[in-house]
Amino acid sequence: MLGHSIGAALVGTFLGVLLCYGFVGPIANVLELKAKEEEVYFHVIRVALVAFVGGAAPQMAVESGRRAIPSSERPSFTELEESIRK
Repeated sequence: MLGHSIGAALVGTFLGVLLCYGFVGPIANVLELKAKEEEVYFHVIRVALVAFVGGAAPQMAVESGRRAIPSSERPSFTELEESIRK
């Protein structure tokens, strides 16, 4: 009877470790990355709105927002101007 209890405890422990490191941990990492992406998105909007409310011209406020975009995803100045003119 004691061996059965020890075996059940070991199975429960190993199952908990597998679930934690194999499933819950990776899901938490994906959710964290998505939250950080949304944080960057809202930061860019906040920078543009603060510039506009602070008295900057709309084009300058958009340029302030463009500069807040991470450099790996930032459009060039000409791409931004073409998008604004459309």
